[in-house]
Amino acid sequence: MTTETAAEAAPTPTPAVKPAPPPPTTAEPTPPTPDGAPPEDLRALALRHGLTVSGARPSLPAYVRQLWSHRAFITAFATARLTAQYSQARLGQVWQVMTPLLNAAVYYAIFGILMNVEHGIPDYVPFLLTGVFVWTFTSDTLLAGTRAISGNLGLVRALHFPRAALPVSLALQRLQQLLLSLTALVAILCCFGEFPAWSWLLAVPALLCQALFSTGVALALARIAARTPDISQLMPFVLRTWMYASGAMWSIQNLASDGRVPEGVVLALQCNPAAVYIDLMRFALIESYTAAELPPHVWALAAGWAALAFAGGFIWFWKAEETYGRG
Repeated sequence: MTTETAAEAAPTPTPAVKPAPPPPTTAEPTPPTPDGAPPEDLRALALRHGLTVSGARPSLPAYVRQLWSHRAFITAFATARLTAQYSQARLGQVWQVMTPLLNAAVYYAIFGILMNVEHGIPDYVPFLLTGVFVWTFTSDTLLAGTRAISGNLGLVRALHFPRAALPVSLALQRLQQLLLSLTALVAILCCFGEFPAWSWLLAVPALLCQALFSTGVALALARIAARTPDISQLMPFVLRTWMYASGAMWSIQNLASDGRVPEGVVLALQCNPAAVYIDLMRFALIESYTAAELPPHVWALAAGWAALAFAGGFIWFWKAEETYGRG
C-alpha cells in the first residue's frame, strides 16, 4: 500500500466543538471603592472605629448627656439673647420690667376700672400684677419655642449640637427675664403692704414647676413649628384665649360663689396648668390669698403637669432630632 493510499484510508479527525459563551447578565458590577475594598469591609471599618451616620439620632441617654455637656453654650446663648433683646432701645434692659408693668396697667384699666372685676378680690393690684407677671413668663416661653428651630436655621445647619439646646436656652432666657421682673413686683407688693414672709419661699418650687412645664411645651411646639411655621402665627390667639381662661386678671373662685357656672367647669378652669402656677404664686406672695382659693391637691397638680409636659415634650422633640434643619 502506498503512502497516498494509507493517507486516504485514515479517518478524518473531528474538529473540537467550543462551548457556547454564557448569556450576558444584566447585573451591574459593584462600584469600586476609593481604596479598592468592598463596601462590606468599609461598613465594618466604620463600626470598628465608632463612626456613625452624620446627623443620626442618638439614644435618649446619650442625647441627655450631650445636652448636659452643652450647658455652657445654653447659658451663654440665653444670656446673650437677653442682653441683645433691647439693645437698640434707649432705656435698654429697663424694658424687661416696664413691659409687664405696662401690660398690667392696661389690664387694670380694662378689668379693674371699666369692668369692675376687682369687686370681691382683696388686694386686687397685687393679685393682678402677680397673675400678669407669671402668665407673661409662660406665654413668652411658648412663643419663643415656636421660633426656636425656624428662627435659627443657619445655626442648626452649620453646627452639630443637640437641637434641644435651642428651645431650652430660650426658656432659660425667659426665666432670667422673669427674675428681673420679680424685683419690680416685690417692690410694688411692699408698697401695697405685702412684705416678705416665710410663705414667699413657696414661690421657688412654684417657679421651678412652671419653668419645667413651660420648657416642655416649648420643646413640643418647636418640633411642630419646625415643620409647620404657620403655628407661630396662630399661637398668639391660642395664648390670649388661654390667658383669659386662667384667671390672670379675675378670680376663678368667684365664679363658684356666684353660682353662674357649674362647679365642674370651675374645677376644670382651676386645674389648668397656667391657673395652677398663677394661684400658687399668689398664695406664696399675697397674704389675703388663702388656701381655700386653691384647687384640691394643688402641689400634686403642679408637679404632675411639670413632669408630664417636660418629659413628654423632651422625648417627642428628641424623636425628630435628625429632621431639624432639613427640607
